[in-house]
Amino acid sequence: MWVLTLPVILLIMAGLGLGLGIIISSLTTKYRDLQQLVGFGAQLLMYGTPVIYPLSSIQEPWRLLILANPMTPVVEVFRLAFLGESGMHPVYLLYSFVFTFVVLLIGVLILNR
Repeated sequence: MWVLTLPVILLIMAGLGLGLGIIISSLTTKYRDLQQLVGFGAQLLMYGTPVIYPLSSIQEPWRLLILANPMTPVVEVFRLAFLGESGMHPVYLLYSFVFTFVVLLIGVLILNR
């Protein structure tokens, strides 16, 4: 059943990447030093997304912080679709969709300005 949601998950990933790409490219044309900060921030977010380690292995005080990352529900739905196990409630996928929509909207507004 979760395999059928993979096109929607791919759209969420693409939208988030497009929105963040538009925002970052618009800001780095004005602020050139932002490029180094973006590289460091991308590395930090890679460690904050549970790709290698499952979400169920994270202790409770840190779990909410990891779930604030909008890519966490996407990765967990991929894990649920292909492996059949996940430590996340599906409601967090709605958070990821809303976050993607807001980032994409902000990116388009910044690009048009």
